[in-house]
Amino acid sequence: MAKKDAPPRWDRKMQQRLARGEAAALGELYDRFASLVHGLAHRVLEDERAADGITRDVFAHVWEHPETYDPKQGPLRSWVAGLTHRLAVQRLRATETAALTQGGEGAVADTEELERKVHRASVAARADYIVQAMPTPLRAALELAYFQRRDYRQAAADLSITEDEARRRLRLGLQLLSTAHDSGAPGAPPGYGGAA
Repeated sequence: MAKKDAPPRWDRKMQQRLARGEAAALGELYDRFASLVHGLAHRVLEDERAADGITRDVFAHVWEHPETYDPKQGPLRSWVAGLTHRLAVQRLRATETAALTQGGEGAVADTEELERKVHRASVAARADYIVQAMPTPLRAALELAYFQRRDYRQAAADLSITEDEARRRLRLGLQLLSTAHDSGAPGAPPGYGGAA
């Protein structure tokens, strides 16, 4: 019987394959996580080309430094998301700082605005990650409530579940989403706290 804190088998195997330099492993990893990486980067940077660049940077880092992932620290998905977040925030800060430098006056106010922008982007990216990582039943209930404006009774009917179960799923989903504002929130990937 596996220990409770043992990393998932796929994560351990993938890390080992990447460490051996298996190009097919990188392809598998890309197929599995490219949309997550690009989506999170785009959410932070609000720029398609910049998100493409971050996606390349993330997978290049994974290929060149597979040993930096420690399966005992959490899922590979969370590690990749945290790496994406860190690189995207660094790019956002560098881009915005360069723009501030060219602007000259008002640097203190602009620096504060930059930090607010980084914080908002970080919260939005964490919320996206939380929604993508939550179990399908919770996500389905939230999507009905948010996008289709269904109340718990309508969601229960649409999902063919009891009203109590619909309320439970909505409550749990919203509780998970509420952690997006927290630094180092449960459910947020390691390294995902704050605006780092």
